Amino acid sequence: MPRLDIDLIPVLRDNYIHLLHDRETGATAVVDPALAEPVEALLAQRGWTLTHIFNTHHHDDHTGGNLRLKAATGCRIVGAGADAQRLPGLDIPLEDGDAVVFGGTTLQAIATPGHTLGHLCYWLPEEQTLFSGDTLFSLGCGRLFEGSAAQMWASLSRLAALPGATRLYCAHEYTQSNAAFARTIEPGNTALAERCAEVEALRAQGLPTLPSTLAREVAANPFLRADQPAIRRALGLDQTPAAGVFAELRRRKDVF
Repeated sequence: MPRLDIDLIPVLRDNYIHLLHDRETGATAVVDPALAEPVEALLAQRGWTLTHIFNTHHHDDHTGGNLRLKAATGCRIVGAGADAQRLPGLDIPLEDGDAVVFGGTTLQAIATPGHTLGHLCYWLPEEQTLFSGDTLFSLGCGRLFEGSAAQMWASLSRLAALPGATRLYCAHEYTQSNAAFARTIEPGNTALAERCAEVEALRAQGLPTLPSTLAREVAANPFLRADQPAIRRALGLDQTPAAGVFAELRRRKDVF
């Protein structure tokens, strides 16, 4: 039985801040607070006190609320030690494989360079939950601002190897546009067609498309499938290593 309540707070144009609350201990965290005000409003509504901030990477639309929330609550800010100079208010620096206890739950840091060099994802094995920031999106992945295609493919492959039942919470509502691109690559993929139909129905009702699961993403997300023969054939890259196939997928998505 999961012990965490997880709320999605939509902010800006398409960001999500994730609010985590441990029902047994009262520990409360946000993942990637772009803004402080919506977090403060929901905390006040629920009567909860913020204890932690988890940053996946340094971009302002993931850290913009750090300092105000820390000043107001005394919460501890967790993020990549490699990005200590770029994460406002960092208290607990993590490296790949490090773990941090939040309430009664352990979060494990997975280094996923590609979108940025210091990007971390947070894997909660007891909750079967992954916070993937801007590395892995539902039916998509992040742009390569700092890392290489080979780095990003390695990062995505690590995430894809986690248990299929893992619930995926990413930081943006990009699924509908990602679905449109994915269908140009694998129009005959049944799992993709089913996910696309679900996404259309959810967005028509103004609902989030998250969480997804890793099993569904492995079956439908082209960026996790660069090693699959169907993707190779679709791109005419039958003899190309998977990292090269991924690079071509990312190039096409960038101009889609």
